[in-house]
Amino acid sequence: MIIEYIHPVLNEQVIAIGGHYILTKEEKFDFCGRQVLYQFGVGVFDTTCCGSGGCTYVTVPGYVVSWREKKNKEGQYVSKIEKITDESEQKEINKIIHRKELAQQVIYQ
Repeated sequence: MIIEYIHPVLNEQVIAIGGHYILTKEEKFDFCGRQVLYQFGVGVFDTTCCGSGGCTYVTVPGYVVSWREKKNKEGQYVSKIEKITDESEQKEINKIIHRKELAQQVIYQ
């Protein structure tokens, strides 16, 4: 499935229930002749009733079909992305990401 993907604003705190998160970088890497797009982020849990903590994570929108082909009315870049649904591909991509990033979890969007 190919979707229009709106690139998030980096290094901007987003308030969520129980804390906040920040996406700190957006990168691509080659995998089997295609480019995988991912973002690295940090989540902080500091407004919960049961304590505080944090984690690092990676979100993977998918394979790049077209890169930043336009901007939306808010000025954010829009790319075309193909979601990665094959579990064996996800497992191999996870291995690459874990070699590149210190992330506790990898989330496919």
